[in-house]
Amino acid sequence: MINRRGVLRSATAAIAAAAFAVSGFAGQALAQDKQPITFALLQDFTGVYTFVSNEYNQGQQDYIKMVNATGGVKGHPIELIVRDTGNEPQRGIEAYNRAVEEGAVLVDFLSTPVSRAMVPRVLEDEVVMITALHGRGDASDGQTFPYVFPMMATYWSQASVLAKYIEEHMGGLEGKKIAHVFIDSPFGREPLPILRELAERKGFEVKAFPYPSPGNEQSATWSDVRRWGPDHVTIWGAGGGQPVSIRTAIRNGISPKDILSVVWLARTDMRQVGFEAAKGVKRFAATATGRDTPVIQKIMETVIEKGNGTGDMENVGNVYYNIGVATMAASVQAAEHAIENYGAPVTGPKLKKGFEDIENFNAQGLMPPITITEKDHQGGGYGRVSMWTGDGWEPQTDWITAYQDIVWEEIEENAKQFEQGN
Repeated sequence: MINRRGVLRSATAAIAAAAFAVSGFAGQALAQDKQPITFALLQDFTGVYTFVSNEYNQGQQDYIKMVNATGGVKGHPIELIVRDTGNEPQRGIEAYNRAVEEGAVLVDFLSTPVSRAMVPRVLEDEVVMITALHGRGDASDGQTFPYVFPMMATYWSQASVLAKYIEEHMGGLEGKKIAHVFIDSPFGREPLPILRELAERKGFEVKAFPYPSPGNEQSATWSDVRRWGPDHVTIWGAGGGQPVSIRTAIRNGISPKDILSVVWLARTDMRQVGFEAAKGVKRFAATATGRDTPVIQKIMETVIEKGNGTGDMENVGNVYYNIGVATMAASVQAAEHAIENYGAPVTGPKLKKGFEDIENFNAQGLMPPITITEKDHQGGGYGRVSMWTGDGWEPQTDWITAYQDIVWEEIEENAKQFEQGN
């Protein structure tokens, strides 16, 4: 029997060791006379988010290794601090304090509980916090949350894109019944205000079907869904709960082609469902998958093929790996703007302005083009819908955005509540 705790400890140690290797690898290619830029990746490697964090962090580290191997950011190497928070806010606070003492100007927790807890601190300390695909959706309002950058489509925007796909490619919304099946948590419930507002405007029904955490048992929920008889189903879970949702939906007579998922759905989930059985399932996609884009090809050439990769080579090009690469690509772009427009050394305030100078950046086709402004820290809310073909994820749309007027009503209402409570 495998000792899971021991494996997780080993994985965390390997990630941390690889992080220290980033600086050493950079030293082979860079002069050491320019001040480094420090990013802190303080993530959950042993708790709830391990289904995504290892691959995501691997992509982040490999991208930074590539940047350092090819000259850094205007000659400045990037140093990474990688530590485990276990998805615990108190450990996140401790890791953050140490990282800031060590000069970090950017932090990424990849944990909604930790990042939400840290919002007041980063605003006070003027340290940039990126919250791609997690955290507070209302942090898209850069005037209320000047140092927080979702930088990718919030769950509100993801729900809007999926609804737009149903409207334009699945026979329309009017008169339809859409079941929202979700893990019973704030994350799972987050799309409901958007779906309910759209239902009122577009003339369809939406009904909520929660299941208890962690999502290993959903039979009763899906029995209720079957009795209601929806035309389409949106599933809003993560990790092991996602393949359980799809398997149980199919057992209850729901066609895979009528299932549309939040971003957290990967090849490993499809393997658990059965590659052929899952054909037709659709999901929101925040980045391209595979190794065909120029940036992944460059990582392969400068890092992986030279034996300097952070983790298992098989992960390169996977969904979560590529999302990690995209987060660092945008962050490096911001650092470049900071140096070009405001001068070295890079500080939190300069990096903030650097992010707000990003315009139509797509990491050479890896991600949708994002434009970040002082007001909009989400970057436009773009994504696309991909479908599982039995072998991989095939894009069904171009990069699109949808119903951002409704999304921004929700952002501004929640941001106002934050302001009133602080």
